[in-house]
Order: sequence, then C-alpha cells, then structure tokens
Amino acid sequence: MKTYKEARAWLEDRKKFGIHPGLERMTMLMEGLGNPERKMKSVHIGGTNGKGSTTAFLRNILEESGMEVGTFTSPYIETFRERIAVNGEPISEEAFLEAANVVRPIVESVEKSLFGPPTEFEVVTAIAARYFSSKAFPDVVIWEVGLGGRLDSTNVMLPLISVITNIGHDHQHILGDTVEEITREKAGIVKSGVPLITCEEKPESLEILEESVSEKFTKMYQLGRDFHIESIVPHQTGITFSFQSVFLKKLDEVQLSMLGPHQAKNAAAAVMAARYLKMYYAFPAEDDNILRGLQKTSWPGRLEVDQERKIIIDGAHNKEGMASLTEALRAHFSKDTFHFIIGTTKEKNVEDFLHPLESMNAATVSLAGFDFERAAEPENLKTESLSGTPTAYDTWQTAAAEVEKLRRPGEWLVMTGSLYFISAVRKEWKL
Repeated sequence: MKTYKEARAWLEDRKKFGIHPGLERMTMLMEGLGNPERKMKSVHIGGTNGKGSTTAFLRNILEESGMEVGTFTSPYIETFRERIAVNGEPISEEAFLEAANVVRPIVESVEKSLFGPPTEFEVVTAIAARYFSSKAFPDVVIWEVGLGGRLDSTNVMLPLISVITNIGHDHQHILGDTVEEITREKAGIVKSGVPLITCEEKPESLEILEESVSEKFTKMYQLGRDFHIESIVPHQTGITFSFQSVFLKKLDEVQLSMLGPHQAKNAAAAVMAARYLKMYYAFPAEDDNILRGLQKTSWPGRLEVDQERKIIIDGAHNKEGMASLTEALRAHFSKDTFHFIIGTTKEKNVEDFLHPLESMNAATVSLAGFDFERAAEPENLKTESLSGTPTAYDTWQTAAAEVEKLRRPGEWLVMTGSLYFISAVRKEWKL
C-alpha cells in the first residue's frame, strides 16, 4: 500500500468479516509482530459506559505528570486516526500507513489458519500495538475495550492495572441478556496478579467480579468500599466533589469541566488508577497533577453544550447512558425545556432505551435515521413506552428542521442515541 487512503480502504473492506469474538487471531497477530504487548506498559479499561471518559481523565492526569500517554479508543468522533493517539495527538497518516504495511502480510498469513480472517477491529488493534511499540514509544498505553472484554481484541494486552467502570445493558445480542451474563464477559479482562478497579455497585455484578479476582489471585478496589466520592455539586460549567481512598490523603474540591454527576465516578476510577500506579510503579502522579488533569479533561460527544445555538449532544447509547443523560440535564438545567432527536442502531431495545425520558417531560421526542450501516429505521423504533408517541423521520436533518419550527427561544435541542449518530451531527454542524 502506497497511501493512507489505500490503507483505509483495505481496512474498510475487512468490515465484511463482521464481529467474531475470540483471541486466537489476535494472539497470532501479536506473535507475528514479535509480541509488542510485552514491550509496553498498559492500562486496560472496560465497562458498559464511561470507558472513554475514564480514559480521558487518566490520560490527562498522567500527561500533567509529565508522561507520554498512548490511547486506543473507539469509536472515533471526528477522524478515524484519533482512535490511536499519543497525548491526544492522532497517529499521522504516514505512521498509520507504515504500521499497516507491516501488519498486512501477517494478517494475510492468519487468514489461512483455521481461525479465519482477522476482523477490522482486530487489525486496527494490531496496527496500534505496532505503532506504540515500534514508533511512538509512549511511557504507558491506555487500551479501551471495544466490546465485552473476555474475547475482545484488546484482551491480549498485559496491563499493570485494569478498570471496569460499570456493568449495564449493551450488545446483548453478543454478550447475553442478563446482567450476570454481561458481567462475566466484562470480568474476562481480569488477569492473574493484576488488580481491578471498579465503580460498579450492583450486588449481583460485584459478586461475579469478586469471584473473578479471587480466581486470579488479585485484588479489587471498589467504589464505596476502598474509595469514595462525596459532596457532588453540579454547576453551570461542570461539577465539584471530594475523593477519599485507601491511598494517600483526601482530595477536596475536585473540579471537573465535564457535565453530569456520573462523571464523578469516571473521574474517581481514573484517580484510583493513577494513585495505584504511583504507589506500586512509581508513576509521577502527584495531587496537583491529578487536580489539573481532571479539570482540563474534555471528551467529544459527552454532554457537549453549544450555549449560543442551545444544542446539547451526548453519545448515550443504552438505557444506563440515557439515565445518566437525563440525570445530568436535571442537575445542570433543571428549569429548562428540551427537544430530543434520537438516532440509534438496529440492535437496541427501544422500550428500555427510551424509558428514562419519561421523567423529562420533553417538549418533543423525534426518532431519526442517519447515514450508518447499522442505523435503525426510525419507523421500526416507534414505541408506546413514552406518554406521547415519538415522531419518526427518515433523516436527522429533516427532524431538526421540523423541531426548529417548534422550538422557542431558550429551549434546548438534545441530539443523542449513538456515538455514531452524534459523530455525524458534529461533522455536519461543525460543533
């Protein structure tokens, strides 16, 4: 391949292989690359919601401490290359092409095995591993789980610490219908001797996580037991809270620039990880680094607010995410009126997904299509679960135009339902 465009086209073509969970192909790819996962210090972050925010918080804390921090995240919001980044700077087209050319012959070799062709996500993971281990050389890499955990391509990494933010309902068609089934898949990232940090609070999930860490002869640091958040105060531009843990002293007046009380949990997981890395691996994360890193953190598509145009976009894509969104809207904009436009994917349980909107007394709720291969047909999303039946539109642009005719000055337009959807909105509206 001679150009970045060719490399991307090669990757896009691999989407035809779909999603096939399993680590055999990834193990072969890593072996073909000389086991780059053994040459990096890594942190592994899984969970249903909050993975991206927790990754961003931890990255900024460590960056403020003077470290070079690689991140592997998904999906992308603005540019594909942002999925592989160092200190927030996406991999260059040249570096991506170089890594892809190294990975491609190994991929073609694996294709001939009994395990079949590597998927697009597996190949991107391999490209990231090659880039971090042989070109960028960051001090640490934070790997965000793509789907589930146990069989996710990132689970070949060998982390210093693992994080499971929470357990919720998403990808049930792959991970299972019950919380217990989903928890077992997420708990698959727990490794022998590698501690786990979690903000999960459901007893049935915690019991399974405890079993996993016990089987792997390691320890779990649990929110509400080993670390605590108190005095959460939402305000116009973020939230403040205090943090206490088994490591070091209490942090008072922790300030976040991200909206939503739920972000306190994501930030707490990141702080706990940073303090663990300081205590056991001498990472230079002092309290002032932690406080500055948290305050400067922003993450595209997570309760982004355009005050001038009165637009809020959020990547909520399951019922827990929608519950966090509605809680945040009540906390930060308690007296305001909202119009919702929702674009989501085919596999969602719409009744469950939209249920949290019942508490919002929304002025309007619209279901809209968007340009994505897995986008749900709006007509198929109609539900009687809300007091008023939502209106379906073929495109989100049509929905927005119709809502604008109804929206009064000071009323908010909320775009949500999928990270893929809000990526399209951000791009077209230049948010």
